[in-house]
Amino acid sequence: MKCPSIIFRLTDNEKGITPDHLKMNQYQQMKLGNRIKELRESQGLLQRELSADLEIDTPMFSKIERGERRAKREQVKKIAALLKANTQELLTLWLTDQVLEVVANEDQALQALKIAIKDIETNKKD
Repeated sequence: MKCPSIIFRLTDNEKGITPDHLKMNQYQQMKLGNRIKELRESQGLLQRELSADLEIDTPMFSKIERGERRAKREQVKKIAALLKANTQELLTLWLTDQVLEVVANEDQALQALKIAIKDIETNKKD
């Protein structure tokens, strides 16, 4: 009989994901989730209240807060409105989480981001 951790590792390895990779991505994605939780708790709101307004179930909202599930762009905008938060701040955290998920474990991450920044600045529409 196999122990659950071995089964977990085999399943993740089949997907090309190591347990360390999962931990790092979960930590990184918590930037938006932590901010949402902070705002929600400061206003005394429950997860079930916001999840109802977002038309998603409470476990799904909980996963967004914990960084286990990525919110959609439109959901982030709606969350910002519901929490009376700065939409640009939450969208920036949302995008940061996505960028980190892609580049965090790459050796050339910083070099690639520097090139991307230059490209964004060059092509920026004022």
